[in-house]
Amino acid sequence: MPTRDPYEVLGVDKKASDEEIKRAYRKLARDYHPDRNPDDPKAEERFKEIGQAYDTLKDPEKRKAYDSGGMFGFGRGGGPGAGPGGFNVGDVGDIFSSIFGRGRGGPEPQRGRDLETEIRLTFEQAMEGAQIPVTVPKQARCGTCSGNGAAPGTRPVTCPRCEGSGIDAQSQGFFSISQPCPQCGGRGQIVETPCPECRGSGVTKQRKRYRVNVPAGVKDGTRIRLAGKGEDGPLGGPSGDLFVTTRVAASPVFARRADGNLEVKVPITVAEAIGGANVEVPTLRGTKRIRIAPGTQHGTVHRLRGEGPPRTNASGRGDIYYRFEIEIPTELDRKQREALDELSRSLDGADPRERILRDARRRAGSADESEKVGA
Repeated sequence: MPTRDPYEVLGVDKKASDEEIKRAYRKLARDYHPDRNPDDPKAEERFKEIGQAYDTLKDPEKRKAYDSGGMFGFGRGGGPGAGPGGFNVGDVGDIFSSIFGRGRGGPEPQRGRDLETEIRLTFEQAMEGAQIPVTVPKQARCGTCSGNGAAPGTRPVTCPRCEGSGIDAQSQGFFSISQPCPQCGGRGQIVETPCPECRGSGVTKQRKRYRVNVPAGVKDGTRIRLAGKGEDGPLGGPSGDLFVTTRVAASPVFARRADGNLEVKVPITVAEAIGGANVEVPTLRGTKRIRIAPGTQHGTVHRLRGEGPPRTNASGRGDIYYRFEIEIPTELDRKQREALDELSRSLDGADPRERILRDARRRAGSADESEKVGA
């Protein structure tokens, strides 16, 4: 019997479905498996406890017996390969095989862990593309023993206890459990003469240097995958991947819009806004001249098509939007003030506030008439 409530051990509700129980077991089994926690007796005990809890809840009859307070497995027989109490040792072996890649012929190679890192780019590098070097610390296959953990001239031998399966089946009372072989740690092999470089682990801590090809037009936070540049897989398995996140510095001129295009604030004078002008504006590849139409208002936007950043997921380039901002002088000399007064007198007939005031007076007059009629 499990020493603790199996629902509590797996962290699931008593009404959890079979699929929820299986998912919880798989996750915990991966986290506490001895291969991932070498020389950690607490993790091994936890791993055993997780296996016992799953053995109870995965079988509908045993789960029902436990829920009703009975002693599950008592007096029931089992099929071929079943231990005392009807527990089938082969079932757990199949579970280990599906989760950890083990078959009855012994442990199989496993995929290495993925790694993550960051690179920093200038705005110009992000727009044009670049090759950025990156150094990553990782567990890599030992070059002295080629990853098998044995000293040069020797080889690992098959574990005599589990005969290479990596699984040890034991009978406990009315049922049997399967657990990683304590003699070989679930590896199926024993290193009698450890490699002096890696001390039998098959891996060493190394610093690997790579060059990341950054495509033109990347944004801040873009993830680039370098296939096979993660940690080497145990037992000669394939390597994981390296994921590189880009961190792009801000530009003092260009701002990135939500749609991926760029925006530039262009200050213009009052005279340019009123009379129109041709002004020079920055682009990613130099400068260009654009036309400011007469009567341009503050905040008006002009777009240059195809002058923006390269599109990373399509051909061609994006656009640049130029937002005109009218700069109002805070101080005027005598001649400027005289010119402004002259301009103001010439524009008296076009007071933009007059229409608003006229509408307000009309509404006030209509309200007065309504009050008189009501009286």
